[in-house]
Amino acid sequence: MDSTVTKEVATELLPIIRVYKDGTVERLMASPIVPPFPEGDPQTGVLSKDISFSITPDSSISARLYLPKLPDQQSHKLPILVYFHGGGFCIESASSFLVHRYLNILVSQAKVVVVSVDYRLAPEHLLPIAYDDCWDALNWVASHSARDATDKEPWLLEYGDFERLFIGGDSSGGNIVHNMAIRGGVRISGAFLVDPYFWGSKPIGSEPKEGHEESLLSRLWKLACPSGGLDDPLINPVGPGAPSLAGLGCSRMLVCVAEKDILRDRGIAYIDAVRTSGWEGDVDLFEAEGENHGHHIFYPETDKAKEMFQRLASFLNH
Repeated sequence: MDSTVTKEVATELLPIIRVYKDGTVERLMASPIVPPFPEGDPQTGVLSKDISFSITPDSSISARLYLPKLPDQQSHKLPILVYFHGGGFCIESASSFLVHRYLNILVSQAKVVVVSVDYRLAPEHLLPIAYDDCWDALNWVASHSARDATDKEPWLLEYGDFERLFIGGDSSGGNIVHNMAIRGGVRISGAFLVDPYFWGSKPIGSEPKEGHEESLLSRLWKLACPSGGLDDPLINPVGPGAPSLAGLGCSRMLVCVAEKDILRDRGIAYIDAVRTSGWEGDVDLFEAEGENHGHHIFYPETDKAKEMFQRLASFLNH
């Protein structure tokens, strides 16, 4: 076979992903894979390790765990954060450089135990597989609070406070946070959604009125979830037929948006809908003025990013 033959492209969503007709996938924007630091990150001292846990006899889920540098005589337990990374449901992973660096910083400042879920990606694994992976991982973490818990993780048992169990995520990870909270059934203290990837069939606010159906964000959703339209409640939680936000299964929520982000108006619409839904929890908005999508992940050394980290740390330790 001639190795110089060019493969035919089936779908191309620049600058994110390219899918070929033979089923192979080229992830164009994904950051490099980096190893964990079980002995401690050189900059932050945060410990990290990779684990895998069984969901059924035939399936398991992977995650990267983080533990802050602690004094020798640690007397109190720490909040637990189950984290869902971003990447439009189709790029990045729990071991990606950008995700790893971000969580090292957050853990060092917030002093929390983090379980970063390595959910399966589209288009090889179409939605709702990522949601199901994250739900299974959240339930596995929560199961550690039971005395007869099996498949136990020592860091969670020794250092985790299950009365302070949080979920959080950025971009598509923020979308996953909402979809975990709306399911209910797990006792969650709080949830943060940063630049959440919500969308819909009709443009709102400052979103461009022309070409909405063929925009990158519309096409990205169709790639990840071809069976669901742009008003599927999974991507449009304030659209027709979406479950009532009064049923959100947490008592506190923080929604963060960036002023220049195309997703900003969706985040604002979401928080407005939460506030008027009859939900009995407390919800706060944090807006990064002059910043764009994921600014704190790409440029964590900026003043705005540092302010974001401080706000997240405060929320997790309230």
